[in-house]
Amino acid sequence: MRIPRCLTIAGSDSGGGAGLQADLKTFEALGCFGMSAVTALTAQNTREVRSVRLLDPQFVVEQIAAVVEDIGVDAAKTGMLGDAAITRAVARALAQRTFPVVVDPVMVAKSGARLLAEEAVATLKEELLPRATLITPNAPEAEVLAGLPIRSTEDQVEAAMRLARDGPAVLVKGGHLPGEEAVDVLVVGGEVHFFRRPKVHHPHTHGTGCVLSAAICAFLAHGAALPEAVAKAEAFLTRALLYALDLGTGHGPVHPMAHVRNAAAKAEVLEELERAVSLLGPDFRELVPEVGSNLALATPFALGEEDVAGLDGRIVRTVRGVRVGVPRFGASRHMARVLLTARRFDPSLRAALNLRFGEDVLRAAERAGLSMAAFDRAGEPAEEGQSLPWGVSRALAACGHVPDLIYDRGGPGKEPMVRLLGRSAEDVVRKALRILACLREEPHAKEG
Repeated sequence: MRIPRCLTIAGSDSGGGAGLQADLKTFEALGCFGMSAVTALTAQNTREVRSVRLLDPQFVVEQIAAVVEDIGVDAAKTGMLGDAAITRAVARALAQRTFPVVVDPVMVAKSGARLLAEEAVATLKEELLPRATLITPNAPEAEVLAGLPIRSTEDQVEAAMRLARDGPAVLVKGGHLPGEEAVDVLVVGGEVHFFRRPKVHHPHTHGTGCVLSAAICAFLAHGAALPEAVAKAEAFLTRALLYALDLGTGHGPVHPMAHVRNAAAKAEVLEELERAVSLLGPDFRELVPEVGSNLALATPFALGEEDVAGLDGRIVRTVRGVRVGVPRFGASRHMARVLLTARRFDPSLRAALNLRFGEDVLRAAERAGLSMAAFDRAGEPAEEGQSLPWGVSRALAACGHVPDLIYDRGGPGKEPMVRLLGRSAEDVVRKALRILACLREEPHAKEG
């Protein structure tokens, strides 16, 4: 089986969060064979870059040649180049190559240390950028390269258009700009593409640019067209950012291997769902709503509905008990939306289960010692698929923490519902069974 081959031409990060270390992790996570041509050595950690040692430009060229002539390259990327001499040498080494090249014009480290000499910027613009397939500057880098201030998405478009006149496609990243969204702007072949993602509210963003450019390189090596490669890389980075690693005492690294671990966890998720629903006895029918119940379980690194498994066929009442569906990813969009919204407030939540609403159920839940929050469907958005995320967000914002259950009293055409939250499928099932036990202790308990 042929494996795509990716080359990174970049500096070494002794802390492992950025540079060629982050590139190689990304290549491996995306099914590519990673190779490196080292341009510089750094002594750094999550707080600072303590020192830098640039390598001899000719030795950098020799590394590139050795890899290209024997193993071959399907796509390459550049990162930290250090000075004008190395930048010029790399540009000339890549001049006759036919594989795509992604240039990440690294200028300043997360800690503020300079990683490209000021006098090297002209060499970068004149000799390397025209040979690139794509360049991926962040907003401050694009300001330097394009020669204009960038304060808005419109400025990003203008800078990308200006830089694209020299030949390469341009992705101007907007993570440094104000706002709740990070907007990246791609200009390729005169067309403008926008990529949006919510900003993360943690400081662990070390290696963001390296991972994104390496992921684009990997998808290009797999044969994707440029807009598709960027779109897939943006999704890859979103997961790596969301599940960044809290290491050290400064800016921790993003987590490119979250992609691999998420895929590996899917079989275990289905098995966990099967074990959890096996705990449900026939009496559970007393808690099943008219529309049926569903038990949703997310992977530890879930990003979207495709990472949440549910029961295909739901849990429905029968004459003598319940009938349980088959675990499958994508089987419960509604509960997936509830769970994914709750995970924004507490990523340790993994599972959700809906039950019938009733004052008796709420009383039983209270006696079971479960915490509760509620939302009113009045004023919910009309947009398809947004009512539950809206309601759950309102309930959690008002509550100030993530409770055991969230309920609503319904609305026009909407059945009232109770939704349990927990850290595992078994956790929410056992909460439901506690409610059931307390419900049956009521003097006038009756089947719902």
